[in-house]
Amino acid sequence: MTYYELQQFLKKHGTIIYTGDRLGDIELMEEEINELYKMGIIDAVFYRDVRLLLMKERNIVVKIKDKS
Repeated sequence: MTYYELQQFLKKHGTIIYTGDRLGDIELMEEEINELYKMGIIDAVFYRDVRLLLMKERNIVVKIKDKS
C-alpha cells in the first residue's frame, strides 16, 4: 500500500485528510486508522501494514525537515 492508496482507503470510509502539513496529515491518519481498528473495520494485518507505512512516511518527512 502507498500513502496515496491509504488516503483513498480513508476517503472510502468518509475521512478526507489534507491539512497542507505532511506531519499533521500523518498524525491524523494514525488517529483514524486506530479508530477503524478499534471498531473492527480493519484487521490486525492491515492495521500493522498501515502503521508501518505511516512510520516510514514520518521518517522521510523528518529527514527532509532536518536537512532544511
